[in-house]
Amino acid sequence: MPTILLTDPFREDFDKLTGIEQKQARKALRMLAQDPRYPSLQIHKIRGTAFWEAYVNMDIRIIFENTGDTLIVHAIGHQTF
Repeated sequence: MPTILLTDPFREDFDKLTGIEQKQARKALRMLAQDPRYPSLQIHKIRGTAFWEAYVNMDIRIIFENTGDTLIVHAIGHQTF
């Protein structure tokens, strides 16, 4: 099971979410730590970068970096097109 490291920018983004969104995000982070292949996370690599994206819900994404046994979580927020 990987270790999850939350960065300061992630914490700032997390604080901007509503209470319900924060609850959903905590659940997604638990699933990410327990089983990164969990289907609802829909994890995929962001093309042309070293970063990965996981779904919290249909609108909110978590951006992280996989360094082997540690996942460094850089950002969370509403998807923008």
